[in-house]
Amino acid sequence: MKRKKINILVGLTAVLMVSSTLSCKKVDDFGTLNTDPNSATVPVTSALFTSVISNMHALAFGPAAPANTPSLNADVAGLYCQYYSETQYTDVSIFSKESLNWDDFFGANVFAQPTPNQYTQNGMLFDLQTIIKANTDPKTKAAAANYGSNANQIAVARILKAYIFSVITDMYGDMPYFNTLAGDNGQIAYTKQKDIYTDLFKELNEAVAQFDGGAGISGDIFLGGDPASWKKFANSIHALLALHLSKVDPVTGKAEFAKALAGGLIDKDLVMNYPGGNFFNPIYRYYDITKRFDYAVSQTMTDWLSQHSDPRGQANIYATTSVGFPFGLARNAAVAFANANTNYAKVMAGQKESSTASFPILGMGEMLLARAEAAQRGWTAEDPVALYAQGIRAAWDLWTPTGSDSASMAEAANFGNTQYTAYMASPDITLSSGDPLTKIATQEWVTHYPNGVRGWTLWRRTGVPALVGGPAAVTPNKAIPRRFAYGPNEYSTNSANVAPVATQYTVAGDADSQLARMWWDAQ
Repeated sequence: MKRKKINILVGLTAVLMVSSTLSCKKVDDFGTLNTDPNSATVPVTSALFTSVISNMHALAFGPAAPANTPSLNADVAGLYCQYYSETQYTDVSIFSKESLNWDDFFGANVFAQPTPNQYTQNGMLFDLQTIIKANTDPKTKAAAANYGSNANQIAVARILKAYIFSVITDMYGDMPYFNTLAGDNGQIAYTKQKDIYTDLFKELNEAVAQFDGGAGISGDIFLGGDPASWKKFANSIHALLALHLSKVDPVTGKAEFAKALAGGLIDKDLVMNYPGGNFFNPIYRYYDITKRFDYAVSQTMTDWLSQHSDPRGQANIYATTSVGFPFGLARNAAVAFANANTNYAKVMAGQKESSTASFPILGMGEMLLARAEAAQRGWTAEDPVALYAQGIRAAWDLWTPTGSDSASMAEAANFGNTQYTAYMASPDITLSSGDPLTKIATQEWVTHYPNGVRGWTLWRRTGVPALVGGPAAVTPNKAIPRRFAYGPNEYSTNSANVAPVATQYTVAGDADSQLARMWWDAQ
């Protein structure tokens, strides 16, 4: 079955040639291409952009990543918000304490000698910093401009850096932020999450203003190098981050949301359309290349969709079947369920997912519902009821099958106006009764799927939906984790800085507790 895609024509023209030297390197093997000892090294920034952008899905879903693909622990967040369940190795979903490294955000050679350092210069963030340096240095900026205007490349790199850093801090809380990309020895001071957010807002504002009307970036398999689309993406991320402040600092949150809204938010679904070759849909990669089946769609999600006659619960939309996997089982119980229910729900189309199928990065439904929440909170003068209705309709449209086969056409019919009208009138959905904020947040939780980080963040800041731990949960009162504990590599390589910060996240005598609340997750 073919799901709706956005047809962005992108030329993968990452020209791997600088100066007079031709090199036939792969995108993930970019390295140094100008070998003239008398001139500055000029990285191929189009290839760096392609490498980073092609892995944006890992900020939402990316378990069991193969070589050269970052695993950014977004799947763990998806377990905590119960988008997914573990099918055999259930330590994460019973809430055993996870100490998770953030190496793949920064670099892969964590223990390279002579000095172990996870902030090595070969990860996603360093690729973006390399782009910025190449377009800033007088010795390289002219050559770098072959891949888009210097200002536009810097702007997009800053937007992507801010987005990635926002995901990390929303997982961990305080973290090394300033100077992490300086290429030093890895001994980097921590920055308060509040200060990180202040800088993220600044970076997004300045990046949007930096576009100069010159050539768009090359190697962009996401937005085709279009500056206007990148501005809207940046403003939309800005708006979502502003909502994160709804409990801790609503005054700042309101002001920042207003800035983002005034700048212009996305006006279409932003999905990654994979061109094939080395660029695969992550669901296809997970089930068909790595051939892992450790993750299923949680019964929490499938039951909600079924109980509310939501068409996203049909086969091969959110999940392969409506047989959700119970969340938080002990290992033996999980294995027994999997053996007895071999048709349990795989993510999206599971093994039937196409290698080039689209994957949602940021949907119109998500942004319209965010606007509905902001309006309901009194942050804007917009109509929350209208935005809520538009958001649900847009969210349905994203997942409406477009295939010409009979199964796709039959399923598409269930996304029709008659079904939508009935759905919007049902007591659990309509805003005419009950608590509007709870209903808006519930739809946000449903619509953020499959992005586990966004779903987990929503639950932490709103308490919606009212999730509970599974039967085998090992935390007190089956409490769901609210942050990631810092990884063992950070304790090995940056111990002097991580130790005092970890004590700030102490719960019941457990330092660096996964049950502690970060700054914006106020009580």
